[in-house]
Amino acid sequence: MSVRNYIPIDVDDLPEQFDYEIDDVDYIFEIKYNEQGDFFTAGIALDDGTWLVRDWKIILNQPLFFNIMDSRLPTTDLTPMDESGQEKKISITNFGDTVFLYEDTVDADSDPSEQIPIDSDEIGDD
Repeated sequence: MSVRNYIPIDVDDLPEQFDYEIDDVDYIFEIKYNEQGDFFTAGIALDDGTWLVRDWKIILNQPLFFNIMDSRLPTTDLTPMDESGQEKKISITNFGDTVFLYEDTVDADSDPSEQIPIDSDEIGDD
């Protein structure tokens, strides 16, 4: 089970555009798949439709929009990853299955085994 929130992506319904709130700001996300190159791209816009980034290539374990300096972008890193560490790249067969676009909010100094997954039924009772 994941210890991070992730943005649900439906690879069977691409291109996809959807609203998503992060850092208390509403954004529009766009996810596309390039069949010829076998890669995905992401775009992000403000809720008024102003595009901040379009067609950013999504690369495993690399935060989206990492080198774009725009104060309107989310401060929380959005990172595609396989938490098990087994996948080497994002593909049409693993994105949304073993690879997810996570809000990378886990403290690097914390022990992930001490955190309760967001979709856990555990509420601290025995």
